[in-house]
Amino acid sequence: MARWDEILSLPVQNPPMLEFSATDLVWSKVEGWRDAIDRVSLIPFGRVDDFVRGESNNKECPTRFHVEARRRRTAKTTYKPKVDGVLEYILFWCSFGPDDGRIGGIVRPSRSTYVAKNKSVGRPNTKRGCTCHFIVKRLIAEPSVALILYNKDKHVDKNGLPCHGPQDKKAAGTRAMYAPYISEELRLRVLSLLHVGVSVEAIMQRHNQSVEKQGGPCNRDDLLTHRYVRRQERNIRRSTYELDEDDAVSTSMWVESHRSDVFFYEDFSDSAPYTLGIQTEWQLQQMIQFGNCRLLVYDSRFGSNKLKYPIHSLVVFNSENKAIPVAWIISPRFASSDAYRWMRALHNRVLAKDPMWKLAGFIVDEPAADIVAIREIFQCSVLICFWRVRHAWHKNLIKRCSDMQTCAEISKMLSQAVDKICKGTDTANAFIDFMEGFVDAEEFLDYFMATWYPRIGTWTHALKTLPLASQETCAAMEFYHMQLKLRLLNEKDQSVYQRVDWLINKLGTKVHSFFWLDEFSSKDDFARYWKDEWMSGPTAWRNSLRIPDANVVVDGKCAKVIGLNDQNTAQLVLNPGSEYAICDCSWAMAGNLCEHVFKMIKFCCNKGSVAPSTSMFQYSQALIRILRCQPFDSLVRDRAALLSIWVGMQLDAQIGRESAQDKGNDTEQQTLEPSGDKSPHNVDHCPDQAAVKRRRTGCEAGDFSENLNHNGSHIESPGYPVCSAKPNGQGFPNDQRWRGGILGVIGPHDHFWSSDKKSKQRLNVQRKT
Repeated sequence: MARWDEILSLPVQNPPMLEFSATDLVWSKVEGWRDAIDRVSLIPFGRVDDFVRGESNNKECPTRFHVEARRRRTAKTTYKPKVDGVLEYILFWCSFGPDDGRIGGIVRPSRSTYVAKNKSVGRPNTKRGCTCHFIVKRLIAEPSVALILYNKDKHVDKNGLPCHGPQDKKAAGTRAMYAPYISEELRLRVLSLLHVGVSVEAIMQRHNQSVEKQGGPCNRDDLLTHRYVRRQERNIRRSTYELDEDDAVSTSMWVESHRSDVFFYEDFSDSAPYTLGIQTEWQLQQMIQFGNCRLLVYDSRFGSNKLKYPIHSLVVFNSENKAIPVAWIISPRFASSDAYRWMRALHNRVLAKDPMWKLAGFIVDEPAADIVAIREIFQCSVLICFWRVRHAWHKNLIKRCSDMQTCAEISKMLSQAVDKICKGTDTANAFIDFMEGFVDAEEFLDYFMATWYPRIGTWTHALKTLPLASQETCAAMEFYHMQLKLRLLNEKDQSVYQRVDWLINKLGTKVHSFFWLDEFSSKDDFARYWKDEWMSGPTAWRNSLRIPDANVVVDGKCAKVIGLNDQNTAQLVLNPGSEYAICDCSWAMAGNLCEHVFKMIKFCCNKGSVAPSTSMFQYSQALIRILRCQPFDSLVRDRAALLSIWVGMQLDAQIGRESAQDKGNDTEQQTLEPSGDKSPHNVDHCPDQAAVKRRRTGCEAGDFSENLNHNGSHIESPGYPVCSAKPNGQGFPNDQRWRGGILGVIGPHDHFWSSDKKSKQRLNVQRKT
């Protein structure tokens, strides 16, 4: 019993890397079986696969571990609870062993009637008698922990000599020089290219050209064979989504065979609807990489008009601020009470990989979302994205109103109503004034009254209480919807849309492959095979940044913009400078925000002819309120001042320095003027305009690190600023958790704290003195 007391008292180690090996763990030696000394360590059971991948990617001796033996207790099995009871036993062995296929080696027969064949088939150089192996035990006493016993950690044969890898001279010129199988990245690349329609010959031709260009094979991936790619293509061609005639049974069979890709599954019951959460290993890695200290967007109810069950997507933004789906949730209804369970399961799965992972903000596109549950689970601020409503308004306005001038007037009135509500200067009565002013637009007014007027109260409350997401976020989400529509809803047989097993299979194969290839650095090598579904490229926001000012001509209340694709055609933009502008290009006529509208917003901001966006206004208001904190919150105030400097640098590069300063000064003047409150702390500690300007120009920049904490002291402020981009200027924070991203504004229950203890102490000393 003393041995197990010693084992269970060991710390559970959870390295922050996506993959880790034995060198990243601290090993302990305890008394083992038959007076042996075992080399053991404890890790979370959910990270066993990460440990196996890390051990396989050994640079000195690349290999792959396979499951040699497994024993598992079923859920219905009764067992006597005891400290050394095992729920699951897995023996992982190096794939170059334990059999030895070399001359004179020992090969265990697979069955008693096995007869050795004279012809050499298969992989004779794969099995070379490697003795490296380790054991994973899942104990009854600690089901969430994995006990690893790793006594044979050297890749040698029974004689103690290297049997594969660079140290084995006899392995030179064979596949035993490298890993026994191709890497996971190359496997995903081959499968993705096959799923999107690239032929086997094209894949092998591009692969062989790249190997020749580098001067010959230098790793296992360079030894990719035509036979392997052809076998994968055959498996894809012969596979079927319909595992059973009954859709529910077929879905259950898929879930059982893809446990690693399912983070939440709940069948129909009296208390909850059908819910399936899908997340592949690659999506999980993208969520950890691009979601840490950045934004996560919840996009709800895609395909509700065609699909049997709509798709709810969780999306992050890559370095180019393009949307990457990191999870798909399939459910017949949208209810705040139903989302809590799968959100908790997803959050726990991410934390099992990276305990330090944390969101900067969570964006919703539905006012009925459970904001309290999101804040409780993700411990971050919540923002609202209005792109879906604006998209529907714009699309139906173009469809139901033929006069472009009338469309521009209606769009301008809607824009003013939304802005006033977001800034807190008006209520839902603004929409009543709009409906009274445009009684002539009868067809659009009927649509607005029937579809949106019943929801005005809910949306008004959300816009008043939640910060508004930026225009770049809207552009990224519109582009994501276009991609998902092209890649998913393109079937000739419309009846398949009513089967859930088809939807699951299509998302996990073709749709996943398209988004994987979007992040593939060498995707341009296959440009000649691109189809409409391959459409990627930058978003409309990014394209607008490349349009020069010389391509813009302003004529009164309209403007003409020459785009990037066609230099001979100028697009007409009505109501320029507004997010609700009307453009006559094909992308805008479909209800989307086009590059010409974004260009006019930036152009007008640089000229100072329009006010800052609503999200910028909310950011400025939140910053000013933080700067007016009392002395015991000076750390928060200094943090906000520091953030405002490099956030301003980001914004200046996109909307223009002059307009940002002019409008920002107006906001400062309006906010800093005393409103009858002559309390001493307001007079002594409220920064003046000069101090705010000095902070914005970098005169008071410090060297701090940043994080968000949800459970700290409450500060009376409607919102605090957070930007998820890493500053690069001298004197700015330099922390690995800062990533490039999109601006957000955090909510009233969030605040900043410094993870740098020295900075905290220095600030405390400064406050006391």
